[in-house]
Amino acid sequence: MKRTQFLAGLLLFSALSVVSCSSGDDGLSGPSSEQTPAALLGSTGGGILGTGIGSGLLACTPLPYAVTEQTVGPAGGTLLVGPHKLTIPAGALSTPALITAEAPVGTVNSVRLSPDGLTFAAGKPATLTLSYANCPLTAQLLPKRIAYTTDLLAILSYLVSVDDLIAKQVTGTLVHFSRYAVAW
Repeated sequence: MKRTQFLAGLLLFSALSVVSCSSGDDGLSGPSSEQTPAALLGSTGGGILGTGIGSGLLACTPLPYAVTEQTVGPAGGTLLVGPHKLTIPAGALSTPALITAEAPVGTVNSVRLSPDGLTFAAGKPATLTLSYANCPLTAQLLPKRIAYTTDLLAILSYLVSVDDLIAKQVTGTLVHFSRYAVAW
């Protein structure tokens, strides 16, 4: 009971901190594009305090563009793309495939994996780990998960995910390739 009250209080404090930090004017100049409500909420309007608790993409400081290509076969393999990691276990692929992992620049931490629709053997899902170390501290306190999205970052569904608050990363299992992003 005390833990639930503590977490509820922490969530409320975090939400109020974000609102108070984003609603003021520094008095030095008009709001910059980085201070507008759309920028604070992220490109999809989900952001930290978007359309509903647990239903948005996490807004973060943009990371540099990164791309990695690697041929992965039946032995499996690991690809690193910026601070993110894709792991394909042994036996997941029956034949070698050229895998491309791209981390586009934007306020949402996301990875586009191709070839689009590539699937894995039953019981051998790939795992994707997305970093959110570049996100605001208050956002880091919210439970995160990985969202399966369109190329325009509209959320299609959520993956079963494990949030590691200490490492500031979230991991989920994939059954096919597409675009994935950090959500809360």
